[in-house]
Amino acid sequence: MNCQSEWLRVEPIIGSRRISNFCWACIILLGALGFFLVGISSYFGRDLIPLLSSQQIIFVPQGIIMCFYGIAGLFLSFYLWCTILWNIGSGYNQFDKREEMVHLFRWGFPGGNRRIRIQFFMRDIQAIRMEVQEGIYPRRIIYMKIRGQRDVPIIRIGEDLTLREMEEKAAELARFLHVSIEGL
Repeated sequence: MNCQSEWLRVEPIIGSRRISNFCWACIILLGALGFFLVGISSYFGRDLIPLLSSQQIIFVPQGIIMCFYGIAGLFLSFYLWCTILWNIGSGYNQFDKREEMVHLFRWGFPGGNRRIRIQFFMRDIQAIRMEVQEGIYPRRIIYMKIRGQRDVPIIRIGEDLTLREMEEKAAELARFLHVSIEGL
């Protein structure tokens, strides 16, 4: 849901609450529980879960290794669920022509720097730059080139948008800011 007027543009940024993250967190949690319970079952010598047989697994060394993988998977799953719960990376980009300011806001991990805010003047924006890298792990990012600073990533676009839609998004933003586009 973009909010746009003649003077103000607000773009919401989706964080870690994505369907893919929910799926991976569930898959890792179930797999880790399976490994851990089979390892524990091999220690007790009987199946704790009827569907997962541990009759062929000796506790030393196979059961211990399965318990280790299960615990490691549970920690990884806990980390993923925490990032989903805290919605890490979500926020908004606000472009205000009346104040001639750009406000970038993101949620981070809990602590002193949970709220990440970046502000700068619109007159310092030199261009909008696109980075497109196709392949196994595609990258599609829109940056703002700012005078005297590093390029600031403002929009990380998921794999579901086409290159044309990404170009339209960058062109729309460049028109609003009255700057050029690089990297097409």
